[in-house]
Amino acid sequence: GPNAAPSSTFVRRARLQRLGSTGPQSDSLPSDVPRMSENTPFNQSARSQPDSNYGTIPRSLLRHPSLQFSRKQIPPRLANLPEPPRSANNSQPSSPMFSPSLRNLSNLSFSRIGNQRPISAYDATFHSESKDDGDLGMNMDAKKNGVRVWYSSYSSIDWMHDAIKESLRFSRLRKKKSLKARIRLAFDRLLGWIIVTLVGCLTAVFAYLVVTGERWLFSLKDGYCTQDWTRAKELCCPQTNPTMIFPTSSREIECPEWRQWSELITWTRGSSSVQFMTYTFIAIVLAVSSCWLTLLLTKSTSFVTRKESGVLGPDFQDGSEATAVHRKVFYYASGSGIPELKAILSGFVIHGYLGGRVLIAKSVGLALSVASGLQLGKEGPFVHIACCIGNIVSRLASKYENNEGKNSFKLTAACAAGVAVAFGAPIGGTLFSLEEVSYFFPAKVMWRSFFCAMIAAITLKLLNPFGTGKLVLFQVTYDKDWHAFELLPFVILGVFGGVYGAYFSKLNFRWSRDVRNATWLKNHPVVEVFLVTLATSAFCFLNPYTRMGGTELVSALFSECHKGVEDEWGLCLSDPGSWAQVTPIVCALLLALVVRGALTLVTFGIRLPAGIFIPSLAAGAMVGRVFGILLQFLRYRHPDLGFFSACSGDNCIIPGLYAMVGAAASLAGVTRTTVSLAVIMFELTDTLSYTIPIMIAVLCAKTTADALEEKGIYELVIDVAHLPYLDCKKPFLWGDRQIADVIVRDVDNIRLDQDNTVKTLRDKLQDFLQHDGNQDAGFPILRVDEHDEDSTRLVGVIGARELEHALFIVADHPDETITFQTTYLHHPLASSSISSLLDDTNRSSFDMFDFSVYMDQAPLTITLNSPLELVQQFFVKLGARYVVVTDMDGYYEGIIDKKTWLAFLNEAGGD
Repeated sequence: GPNAAPSSTFVRRARLQRLGSTGPQSDSLPSDVPRMSENTPFNQSARSQPDSNYGTIPRSLLRHPSLQFSRKQIPPRLANLPEPPRSANNSQPSSPMFSPSLRNLSNLSFSRIGNQRPISAYDATFHSESKDDGDLGMNMDAKKNGVRVWYSSYSSIDWMHDAIKESLRFSRLRKKKSLKARIRLAFDRLLGWIIVTLVGCLTAVFAYLVVTGERWLFSLKDGYCTQDWTRAKELCCPQTNPTMIFPTSSREIECPEWRQWSELITWTRGSSSVQFMTYTFIAIVLAVSSCWLTLLLTKSTSFVTRKESGVLGPDFQDGSEATAVHRKVFYYASGSGIPELKAILSGFVIHGYLGGRVLIAKSVGLALSVASGLQLGKEGPFVHIACCIGNIVSRLASKYENNEGKNSFKLTAACAAGVAVAFGAPIGGTLFSLEEVSYFFPAKVMWRSFFCAMIAAITLKLLNPFGTGKLVLFQVTYDKDWHAFELLPFVILGVFGGVYGAYFSKLNFRWSRDVRNATWLKNHPVVEVFLVTLATSAFCFLNPYTRMGGTELVSALFSECHKGVEDEWGLCLSDPGSWAQVTPIVCALLLALVVRGALTLVTFGIRLPAGIFIPSLAAGAMVGRVFGILLQFLRYRHPDLGFFSACSGDNCIIPGLYAMVGAAASLAGVTRTTVSLAVIMFELTDTLSYTIPIMIAVLCAKTTADALEEKGIYELVIDVAHLPYLDCKKPFLWGDRQIADVIVRDVDNIRLDQDNTVKTLRDKLQDFLQHDGNQDAGFPILRVDEHDEDSTRLVGVIGARELEHALFIVADHPDETITFQTTYLHHPLASSSISSLLDDTNRSSFDMFDFSVYMDQAPLTITLNSPLELVQQFFVKLGARYVVVTDMDGYYEGIIDKKTWLAFLNEAGGD
């Protein structure tokens, strides 16, 4: 029924294809009829070729020079499917699939795909349990903007409708005063805290598994522990000191418990060629395995859901390539996931992106990809993993399952937990979710995000993934304060971080657009991963600062030097004033900077889980460490300079501090985060003594990066993928542009003065959906003005999904007229359940050919002479899917949907 769960796409497609026909089951169809199953992917057609857009911002809108859009198309001819023969003795169909009987309606509405869990109705039915409970009035208010059925992929969330629905649901709970009702209300209020607690605990468990698995696999490239083969190298040999290409000490600590692969193969310790080959082979195996896991398990076309359009299926057409809607194949587990999460939390639906299959593939693939030695990090993907957990746990409650707007708040809390386990920074994770990822952040969401991050951090500390009792490896214990003369070096590091971040983002964007997505690499992602891994192993094997993992490198660069004590990596000098000792370290770090930076440039974006946090931190930390070593050398050689007048003691300048400041600057330049990044660095290093230096570097980095490149790395990834992300923080200069420059005047509509039958509306729906798959606007319902026959007034708007579901119900009556009541106070369906709908006693009160219950009678409207900033606020602050435009007299002029507005903003540019 109208409030029922979505039936399978196959059933809806078949009913709309065979409009009005009845017949036996599909097994009796002729052999030339395409056979489909409920699990058939939508693009599994020989003629469906991927395009560069996968259903986000329509490419025609992006390419159009003036945005004077036109959606008029000739409807494609439907497939000529033969009508199944009928039995002479029995005209009733033998299959309930095409039965016109209302008794079989429940079978149609609740048919399920075998490998999916049940999907409940998006808008639950509202029925009064008492005549005096006042639910009738609330239902009238709630139904003013119509019943919604479900969101399909690549469509926008109607925030207003979801807010109204949640308000009604909570009001009904509070209104009842019985003991049972009070218990239900208390549980409903507690449910959110229970969910965020589960999300925090499970996020920490997955982070622990990924970290321990990655450390063991990373060590596996070098050898294995003879005492226990499941131990990583750090646990087997805590004091290992690897040979350096520019050694500062000839002493190397032996570890008899650790056996290299070269010993096992050649029985000759130190055979570098054999060790390099085994190292490279294992690295390639790990990286390619991660890539294959991503490609096989998280391909966008493999996610079959009943919430997609049956009309958009490839077999609904006549085979014309011009009318086919193509979407780019997208791999959900690749990348960091933060750009896609930004789009999802801004009101963009991607079914399957936060599902269980993606969770497993992302977790396992992340451990494999990081262990392979590729220049990428695992911290960013932790946010995606946490959101997958948050989405899965939240879906267990219908409160969040049937309200995408409310479920996004749980994803916000999950983002905070992801950052908390990545950096051991619960406060920074909460701020990161507020600053970088979230679109709306009410006070209640902030509290729950903070609580979720705290639970995740506590759980991870109890699990103790590093065996040290610490959450991260970066914690430092500096005992010196900074001096006023060091402000200038901090500013210089901030400027460098901004320059590095801006040009890294630019070059990575151009590499992704012009090389990865425009050459043969586009269709050979496994080959790309193989070549990148081979190059990484070849360039990183000899230098210890490129060969070691990113987390260990940052930890080593942050380390503090003590007089007379040699460090493990040779970063501390026994004589800081000796140029002979300074040169090898500086050369090794600068070489590692160039190699790691270039490899990160071509690695970020390949088809496997990969983050950008640690590579960015490592780049800035290497520059900062070099800067600190050189400044320390200058102070030892020229201690009488006035610049160092405030400096006293041997350890006046701390190179590790400069590494920390440089790391924060480079990450700020790449991601453009400020406050949350500064707090993360404080929690990450377990020190608050250097608040001012980090703040100065972060602000200088962001200012410099914004001057050189307007967008950060995440926004540029969104541009490459054409995700319809509306940046609520970006100002625009409208100039002489007006609403008339963006309004779509000839959008398909439904006229009440015309004959609207089931068949004509089906053809109109198909014509509408075939145009770029843009499904946000829906159909304006218009009536002729009684005083001016050439003008029309708006009655309401019906969404494409709602119209398809309504036509599916009445598909057995193609010639029946569909009505839209223009003035009704309360529709009987609003207080009916599915069982009463199917009951003969109540059937007379329900007119299934009256689609008024689906109609939005209170759409957001704006006059034609309104400023464009007002339209921007409608989409940003109110979360509108569409805005209807009228003239000064109230006559209908056109409509602006969210994706059309985004395309317009892309042309308008920012401030």
